[in-house]
Amino acid sequence: MNLLSIENISKSYSEKILLNQISLGISEGDKIGIIGINGVGKSTFLKLVAGVEYPDEGRIIKGNSVAIEYLPQNPSFDPEATVLEQVFRGDSPVMKLIMEYEKAVQDPDTPSESLIKLSADMDRMNGWSLESEAKEVLTKLGVTEFQDKMQILSGGQKKRVALATALINPSDLLILDEPTNHLDNTTIDWLEEYLNKRKGALLMITHDRYFLDRVVNEIVELDRGSLYLYKGNYSNFIEKKIEREESETATERKRQTLLKKELAWISRGAKARTTKQKARIERFEKLNEKGIDINDEKLDISVAGSRLGKKIIELENISKAFGDKRVIDDFSYIILRNDRVGIIGPNGSGKSTLMNIISGRLEADSGKVDIGETVRIGHFCQETYHMDDSKRVIEYIKDAAEYVETAEGYKITASQMLEKFLFPPAAQWTPIAKLSGGEKRRLHLLRVLMESPNILLLDEPTNDLDIETLTILEDYIEGFAGAVIAVSHDRYFLDKVADKIFAFNNKGKIQQHLGNYTDFKIDTDSEKEDKSKVKEADNSRNTTERTKERPVKFSYKEQKEYDEIDEVIAGLEEKIQQLEEAIKTASADYVLLQQLMTEKEALESQLEGKMERWVYLNELAEKIGKSK
Repeated sequence: MNLLSIENISKSYSEKILLNQISLGISEGDKIGIIGINGVGKSTFLKLVAGVEYPDEGRIIKGNSVAIEYLPQNPSFDPEATVLEQVFRGDSPVMKLIMEYEKAVQDPDTPSESLIKLSADMDRMNGWSLESEAKEVLTKLGVTEFQDKMQILSGGQKKRVALATALINPSDLLILDEPTNHLDNTTIDWLEEYLNKRKGALLMITHDRYFLDRVVNEIVELDRGSLYLYKGNYSNFIEKKIEREESETATERKRQTLLKKELAWISRGAKARTTKQKARIERFEKLNEKGIDINDEKLDISVAGSRLGKKIIELENISKAFGDKRVIDDFSYIILRNDRVGIIGPNGSGKSTLMNIISGRLEADSGKVDIGETVRIGHFCQETYHMDDSKRVIEYIKDAAEYVETAEGYKITASQMLEKFLFPPAAQWTPIAKLSGGEKRRLHLLRVLMESPNILLLDEPTNDLDIETLTILEDYIEGFAGAVIAVSHDRYFLDKVADKIFAFNNKGKIQQHLGNYTDFKIDTDSEKEDKSKVKEADNSRNTTERTKERPVKFSYKEQKEYDEIDEVIAGLEEKIQQLEEAIKTASADYVLLQQLMTEKEALESQLEGKMERWVYLNELAEKIGKSK
């Protein structure tokens, strides 16, 4: 079933044409990923589909009953709303009901009659399960204090609340703009699984290539105002894009060959005296208008770094805490010349803190950072607030250097480098304030490289950078003659770049692993599996040894346990059944629900132990009977 049709829409800002006569149909079951370089109009396209903005030309048609839920890059919040109130701010009847019920429960003056009526409505509209799902999703996203006001949350936590809101609100079409930003690797894994199970259509922008490979079944590429649709995931897209560009290149070369022949004929002094000659001249004019832009210039950042001496950077017993929270605990490491280190860990665990300590932006509480004399650190950080928005693009770059020398020894001016970074001459005098978030990040990356560093610190380089820029950055890192340390949640990027992984936990400890992210994941999963097997083997061996050593008779305690165990098991089963009934009625009270679930898990564990004892005691009773 078709949910929405986009027919020949166009959109421009000032003189820049973002979308030019593009069309697309979205049906049930479509999971579409949108890609393209920064500033090409991806977020604008989502806003048009979501109805937040309107096209200059063309139309977007959707059915009256089609519900759309939209997560923008920079969602707005009510600072006074609690987390739950923010999540339940949907327009659907069930969302309004849940919001009304939550307010009533929090208000001690709410009449009991109102609560009874609201509870009945929640039963009728299945509101309990939706409320429970909302709390579960928030918890999975790392937000557990449901009554906290939005104004006290960090930027990352606010984005996760907004993501939970989009996921929970019932919709036929879910639109997500960069949903994986500010999420750690574990949460991204969970989000992949959630979206794969979710019914309904999906339209999203993401630069996470593994995410695109595992979630979407179609790719839309926006390129110079045009839209190209590819069936399949990211791997299929790469293959089909190569085919498309090769075909376009061949077509353009044929056109240019024809043009040269026609130009030669025209140049010989053809006179438009006959119909045939007129037609040929008209054909020449049409061929001249048909040009396809096959500009193959890509980002080329083969900038030569400065010489690096023998001594690089040594970290000795580094520790750092913020208040009572220790984020780095007694960490030591010697950075090597060709290191490629990927840093992972939960949000707030101290990854950016370590980068800031290495770069000298932050002092450790204890320990020593010893930096070699020839070291020049280039620090690409998450924030762009340090950029002066009033400056023009070229002024910002010239502040770093008027020109750079390439690895081949050629000098390239700041203006030429900007062109290679997809800032054409006309855009170079644009104030930084007018750039998109992704364009600012790309400009910041160029500024770092213009300073010719020999040590690169990259803090979340994949956030807001388009896939084309990331691919070239990865290629640049491969040939970079110095150490690279990167904090990233992008598993694809870590697999291509890193040969060591530093994994943070929430207690300040940093574990070092050889290999890329996939190697790390395999190793840690294997360790968990091995520990589980060892524990099972130990339990089995201990049980066997006890059985072998035991004489074939009951002790006094075993006899008493044997006589009573059937009654004990029956009692535990009855308590578990009572708890299950209580859980059904307590779904509105999340705190009580958690307590009941914990108590149920404890009883089930106790019951499992008693059942094992029942088996053992009955086997022993059978042996005793045979030995008599």
